[in-house]
Amino acid sequence: MTEKILYRLEPLGKHHDRAEFTCGVASLDTYLKTQASQDMRRKANAVFVLVPKDSPGRIAGYFTLCAFGLAPGPIPDAARRHLPRYPLVSATLIGRLAVSTAFQGRGLGPLLLAEALRKAYENASVVGSSMVVVDAISDRAVLFYEAHGFIRLPESMRLVLPMRTISEIMTEPR
Repeated sequence: MTEKILYRLEPLGKHHDRAEFTCGVASLDTYLKTQASQDMRRKANAVFVLVPKDSPGRIAGYFTLCAFGLAPGPIPDAARRHLPRYPLVSATLIGRLAVSTAFQGRGLGPLLLAEALRKAYENASVVGSSMVVVDAISDRAVLFYEAHGFIRLPESMRLVLPMRTISEIMTEPR
């Protein structure tokens, strides 16, 4: 019989056990343990954690979102045609996305990404965001985002996904 754990996504809170979180990338672990709460208090980032419903203090994974401005110069034509013509394009940045090593291999990376995109899409009309941006931390991360439709900017680890594409994904019949 396969294990079935149900998860809940919620903003990072004091009851979440940040000290036990490890994903295998020191910078992502350190951020969650030492900086995330402060960023939330300062409204610098929104931090969302995925927790097992049967263990609500344990963090299975997390992501951060914040407002971002991007110069349209390096954006490929495939993404540019859906953007306004401004000196800076408003966007939502997925600053970090990580899955605990204890929960890796269960499909939580794509689940966290889908939740981040859903939140970015739902708030795009409130804060004005025409795309989602990620700065991948490795070639493996680039492949992950490209597999989910992101377009890599030339000669960088930055990838973008136009809000129009996200809209099409969100409105597809399931």
